Amino acid sequence: MKMQSSLLPQLQQKMKLSPQIIQSIEILQLPLLALIEHVQQELVDNPLLEEVVEDRKDEGLKEEDDATPDSDNDTQKDEFDRLGEIAEDWRDYYSQTVVRRNNLSEERDQKQEALENTAAKPVSLHDYLMGQLSLVDVPDHLMEPCENIIYSIDKSGYIASPLEEIMQSLEKPLSLEEVKDALRIIQSLEPPGVGARNLQECLLLQLDKRDRHYHLTKELLLNHLEDIEAKKYPLIAKKTGQSVEAIKKLVEFIRTLNPKPGSIFCEETIPYVVPEVKVEYIDGKYEVFLIDNTNLPHLHISSFYKKFLNENGTDNSTIQYIQKKIESAKWLIDAIEQRRSTLYKVACKIVELQKEFLDEGIHKLHTLKMQDVADVVGVHVSTVSRAIAHKYIQTPQGIFEMKFFFTGGFQNVDGSMESWESIRQKLAEIISKEDKSSPFSDEEVAEKLHDSGIAIARRTVTKYRRIMKIPSSRQRKEY
Repeated sequence: MKMQSSLLPQLQQKMKLSPQIIQSIEILQLPLLALIEHVQQELVDNPLLEEVVEDRKDEGLKEEDDATPDSDNDTQKDEFDRLGEIAEDWRDYYSQTVVRRNNLSEERDQKQEALENTAAKPVSLHDYLMGQLSLVDVPDHLMEPCENIIYSIDKSGYIASPLEEIMQSLEKPLSLEEVKDALRIIQSLEPPGVGARNLQECLLLQLDKRDRHYHLTKELLLNHLEDIEAKKYPLIAKKTGQSVEAIKKLVEFIRTLNPKPGSIFCEETIPYVVPEVKVEYIDGKYEVFLIDNTNLPHLHISSFYKKFLNENGTDNSTIQYIQKKIESAKWLIDAIEQRRSTLYKVACKIVELQKEFLDEGIHKLHTLKMQDVADVVGVHVSTVSRAIAHKYIQTPQGIFEMKFFFTGGFQNVDGSMESWESIRQKLAEIISKEDKSSPFSDEEVAEKLHDSGIAIARRTVTKYRRIMKIPSSRQRKEY
């Protein structure tokens, strides 16, 4: 942990990325309300950014057609034309989305509306890891250290206790090597980088061994971190036999890794929920809509400043200032569109893979890993992790955090998989129906779950009962 606290600020300050990549990462993981605030501030700071006004959306194009630029400014005009097309594409996409949403039927059953606007209980990092652990073939003697390691992980995703302390806390004595074996199991779970002991290990765990640059990136993290922090790229290039440009690209990639993988899980109760995605059942199938259009300003690049630059293009300082602001505006527009595209693709895949949950409810929630969605969408798993962070989806079954749909579970007697959320509901139902004068023991609850096709051990029932804050049978007994 000492390494984490000392290296993280240095990485943040010294590992400089291009503004485009930094902005894309920041905007991708921003919740909607924070994104709205960010965009509003950009509208204040950048005079070339304007909010789209529907009844004037063609005005800029008309002015551009009427303008007659000086020959000295042809290069700038070409750039303006290209950026103007981006802004026009954004407005067209926005208009189509609005029309599509407005065509939806608004006659909804009041009871259903109340259900859809009820936020689900947040999933904790420990819940998420325990659910995944149940999917892994763990040797019996390593189950206890695996569980102890999970409960020693802090909110950032790092192990808060030394392995020696975890080893001493075990009921059955194990060697340090065996505890390290358990640690490797936990570090193989999602989110990528969880269970690390320091920042360097956290970043290494997020590398994909299938990546053709895996070995070189690993070498940079293991042997050249100080040189990276000092931006000694020529020295690194010389030591590794790579070009400076290749080293810079890998450093940019390293900067996109998540230094706090547990941060997408929030233990705090969120009193006000603003969903960004809505799922509607239309004509026999589920349709996905982004619902950020109501409050999020839609941006384009000011045609006034294009014309101003064409007419006053002799002042080099003015040209440089306007060009800088144009690039800044373009990066922001592109980053927002990339965020929306990624969020939409991830949401569509979730809806496709969790259709039975949408049809019937939580007992039909399937096990799902972020890697499964990342592979289909064609992005890195850390991108999926950022895309769903602190974002909500409104479904016919209620409003849920998007991370809720990524859950582990158990293999039923018939070989099918059942999610942890579904099992938690069944466990709670069994206990709610018990005779309070003679409540079920954890062994009896495990037997009843087994009778329903869910084969889990008594100690697993005990562990999950504690997670759910359900008292023991002795404490539940009413005399």
